Amino acid sequence: MNMFTLAQKSLLNRKSTVLLTLLTIAVSVMLLLGVERIRTQAKASFANTISGTDLIVGARTGSTNLLLYSVFRIGHATHNVSWQSYENIKKHRTVKWAIPLSLGDSHKGFPVLGTTTDYFEHYKFGNKQHLTFAQGHAFEKPSDIVLGAAIAKKLGYKLNDKIVVSHGAGNTSFHHHDEHPFTVAGILKPTGTPLDKTLHLPIIAIDKMHGSSTNTQNHDHDHDHDHDHDHDHDHHNHDIDLIGEPKQITAFLLGLNSRIGVLSLQRSINTDANLTKNEALLAIIPGLTLRQLWEMLSMVEQVLLVISGFVVVSGLLGMLTSLLTSLNQRRRELAILRSLGARPWQIGMLLVSESVLLTATGCIIGIGLLYAVQLATAAQLQELSGLQLSLTWLTQHEILLIAGVLLSGLLVGLIPAWRAYKYSLSDGMSIRV
Repeated sequence: MNMFTLAQKSLLNRKSTVLLTLLTIAVSVMLLLGVERIRTQAKASFANTISGTDLIVGARTGSTNLLLYSVFRIGHATHNVSWQSYENIKKHRTVKWAIPLSLGDSHKGFPVLGTTTDYFEHYKFGNKQHLTFAQGHAFEKPSDIVLGAAIAKKLGYKLNDKIVVSHGAGNTSFHHHDEHPFTVAGILKPTGTPLDKTLHLPIIAIDKMHGSSTNTQNHDHDHDHDHDHDHDHDHHNHDIDLIGEPKQITAFLLGLNSRIGVLSLQRSINTDANLTKNEALLAIIPGLTLRQLWEMLSMVEQVLLVISGFVVVSGLLGMLTSLLTSLNQRRRELAILRSLGARPWQIGMLLVSESVLLTATGCIIGIGLLYAVQLATAAQLQELSGLQLSLTWLTQHEILLIAGVLLSGLLVGLIPAWRAYKYSLSDGMSIRV
């Protein structure tokens, strides 16, 4: 009988104590891997909220604040951007597309975003994924509204339902825009980003709701069009009806013809008064600001990892306590093994094998618990926090963490093994009173 088989049979003789020890180790391993998985996937989800946008432009404020309110709908803008500055920068030779964003209203606590149809064409998330519709289409009339997936699910909205937007952000509002009800024209597919909790309106509707003077843009048109050009003209008028000419917007997104010009245009917006019409604006690169923001949060990340590490240590200490306690009760058993020819180092190996078996089995149960809990709570977690946890295989980092737990279990097993090694044959065979 080899040492592991003997250790297995020895553990089976102490089922109740072993089961409690296994449960302690399994829960601590589950917590360690769970915290690590939430940390890494939250980081990925955070970074994947916006993709393919070269610059975000808003009123002069902190770069993190601009990113938070324009992309994550967190916080508020201190000032707005004039429509004139937006149009001026949009016409810059390096700009390929521009998307205006107008924030400040809400519906039952969810943010309302005024924008154009370019938003659904150019905005990307994750690995440069485009927005797609689960039902319906983008807004085609000023009274249309497009819902994020989480809102439609939580509030039970369907296509053609009527929605009234409230003035101001937050759950409580003292003014509802009842005179401007909107009809649900489309529902987006889930993205795992703040878009899922956002309502999208034509930007002209935001202006009308607040009673701002909205003038239709005056474009130079050649009225000597043929039939095809007449069709283009109608389409263009359709766009004008959805945009208008608002006085101010909250921020806007820019996509450039080439990434080479990103730094140059960013510097121009931040310093060139002619380009911004003497308005103090700030342009940020989303990826760079996201990285800076996550570095600010790295302390929280490390604290979470340290806490979960302490949970594992407490689990291993529980195992050590169990082994040491049982060691006193097993003196006679160990003495009998010695009398049958077992050498002291073999007794020590038996204790180490038991420790390794307990730790390895606890790790396997902990991994199983992790997947079970993740499977059971993924939908609720996404609904509550927007965090999308995907069921993936163990990453290399997670495998290294488990290897560290196994090594710690082996080291913990050396302590009772050393004590057992020191016991003499007569120590176990003599009866103590």
